[in-house]
Amino acid sequence: MPIYRRHLPHYLMIAPFMILFAAFFLYPIFSGFFYSFHDWNGVQPPQFVGLANYEKVIGSRDFSRAMWNLLTYISITVPLGILVALGLALLVDSFTGRWASFFRNAYFMPVVLPAFLAATIWRWIYAPNFGLLNMILGWIGIPSVNFLNDTGTMIYALIAVDVWVSAGFNMVILLAGLKNIPSELYEAARLDGANKWQQIVHITVPMLGPVMFFVITYSVISAMQVFDKPWLLTGSSFSEYGGRRGALLFPVMDMMGRAFGEVRFGEASAYGFLLTVAIVTLTVLMFGVRAWRERR
Repeated sequence: MPIYRRHLPHYLMIAPFMILFAAFFLYPIFSGFFYSFHDWNGVQPPQFVGLANYEKVIGSRDFSRAMWNLLTYISITVPLGILVALGLALLVDSFTGRWASFFRNAYFMPVVLPAFLAATIWRWIYAPNFGLLNMILGWIGIPSVNFLNDTGTMIYALIAVDVWVSAGFNMVILLAGLKNIPSELYEAARLDGANKWQQIVHITVPMLGPVMFFVITYSVISAMQVFDKPWLLTGSSFSEYGGRRGALLFPVMDMMGRAFGEVRFGEASAYGFLLTVAIVTLTVLMFGVRAWRERR
């Protein structure tokens, strides 16, 4: 019996997945790559323009502003979010029983909140006149701040929301890593006179290396694709997005605006592939640095 007939039942079992994978993953990728070299408005036949779409995207002011915002956002939110998540993981790990479950669930709650609900909560907190944060600032004599309309505070307001939302997920991952660290290491360190801070620096952090690498990589990739939180916080639409003076304009937001606001699907496709290349390149570099450090 030919080998393909022998394995025909196996091929039939994975056929539904392969069909859906090809239809909803492979086809969009290849069609997007095709349209990135064409001028297409979604109605008329696409016109081949070569690299013109890539040149328009890279040469636009919105692209420069979006990439600068993204760089600022990543450089702050990734390390800050991981530090907060590690602190929460250490705090939860210090409890046992019901208290550990209570704090773990409480800190994880923002992760499962719908994005629009989280944005609504924070829009109320940031409200200039009656918002919770401005009320607190008023009690200590600081005048009202329009956090979501002041270009000097908008990016930091977004970072606070992102840390609040994402810290719980990273906390759970780091907490799982903490549970796998042998308690004998801490007992030996205590016998040698190490205090709590020295145990964290010389035992906890090094032993969390693989888990920490996953958290950092996942956080960076997620941050590079940020879209929903700035979009909702600024009340954006496809005709007007990014907030005042583009202070919260990010690549995915700019790409969506070009596609569905300006009906320039060719430019949007080129934008998407540029962002994909950036994400893949950064991820490869991170894995390369990790492999190089392990070989040392």
